[in-house]
Amino acid sequence: MKFIKLPTYSFLRARLLILLIVGILILTGCQALPKGKNTDQVIHLTLWQGVNPPPNRDVLQKLVDRFNQTHSNIQVESLYVGQPDQQMPKILAAVVGNAPPDLLWYNPAIGGQLVELNALIPLDEMLASPVKEDIDPALFQSMEYKGKIWSVPFATNNVGIYYRPSLFQAAGITELPRTWEELRQVAKKLTRDTNGDGSIDQHGIFLPLGKGEFSVFVWLPFMWSGGGELVSGDTQQAAAVKLIDNKGAIAALQLWRDLITDGSVILSGPERGYETDNFIAGKVAMQITGPWTLGYLQQDIPNGDFAVFPIPVGERPATSTGGENLFLFKTTPQREKAAFTFAEYVLSEEFQTEWALGTGYLPANLKSRQNPKYLAYVEKQPAVKVFLDQAKYGRSRPIFPGYNRVSENIGRALESVMLGKTTPQEALKQSQQRLDLIFK
Repeated sequence: MKFIKLPTYSFLRARLLILLIVGILILTGCQALPKGKNTDQVIHLTLWQGVNPPPNRDVLQKLVDRFNQTHSNIQVESLYVGQPDQQMPKILAAVVGNAPPDLLWYNPAIGGQLVELNALIPLDEMLASPVKEDIDPALFQSMEYKGKIWSVPFATNNVGIYYRPSLFQAAGITELPRTWEELRQVAKKLTRDTNGDGSIDQHGIFLPLGKGEFSVFVWLPFMWSGGGELVSGDTQQAAAVKLIDNKGAIAALQLWRDLITDGSVILSGPERGYETDNFIAGKVAMQITGPWTLGYLQQDIPNGDFAVFPIPVGERPATSTGGENLFLFKTTPQREKAAFTFAEYVLSEEFQTEWALGTGYLPANLKSRQNPKYLAYVEKQPAVKVFLDQAKYGRSRPIFPGYNRVSENIGRALESVMLGKTTPQEALKQSQQRLDLIFK
């Protein structure tokens, strides 16, 4: 038989003493916490974002820090998770794996897909607050799907053409291009051998190469301006996409191909169309981009030698309405309520004004656009006024499920034409055939 040695009285006494000391330390620690700082009551939220360039991420972090300092019971952690094309697989994997972030910064086009996955909370009832009245009415198109509101605007923008006035002056250009043909001619004049060594060292315009969403986003204004429509009728269905016999799409693809054939173009690296290094260095005189670049162009270009003009017209004025929206994922009632508190902060005049001043984005809040600090900023930076003025011609990308497939196939057609592999008509025909197989 095996005997078990029982603990002695002194050993038991020592254990009780240790437990007593630990209990006192715990009680003391709890009493030392400041009021309102009970960590058990703090809700920690995660915000996934792909804000670029890095200086804009710094602006966002300062604003998130300000929220955290004024909301002791809610703490938001902002995480950079890559550019939009890199984010998509992560987002879908997180949703399918039932581990989404609380908040997502992303372009509105993903909305329909997330709704169909039953991942989002509808915001109609929550938005029945005074803050809804301050949102630019033009942005509701990007918030709504099937009669409900699924996101709120983080900020807004559109695309125009930045140019270097000093390079225009050196090339003898006195008038800005207003039509596609004028754009082509100006780009030719700006393509020069500036140092006389027999090789071109300055090109007219920078164009994005790649089939990603950014390339499609800055090309779409030309399709709309050329008289094209992405979907037939008012339907919000991917099956309604029309690329064959789309005169605006054919004309816009041909314009970009002509600019390349003329020798007027510097192409970006694959999927790097948002980079502005060549524009800043003066190697290219024009670049299609938006107000989000204003913040660092002001820092990097000497003497403010840049300005903006609207997208030249084919048949009608047009631009792409951009900017990212804020999505709130289904989690728990407590976390969803806290996430909406942060969303209200993002929509506030304070946030929108500081975000616009720090990054160049256009405020989504109408009061912010009349804020004295913002009005003074617009006065000093005329480029902002160009984007504000052409916003009335803005068109939003569809948010139906499957838009990512549509965008990918438009991008494939765009890349194929830019590389001279096929004609616009044939490239669009191939893309339409692929889409028909997917959706029909």
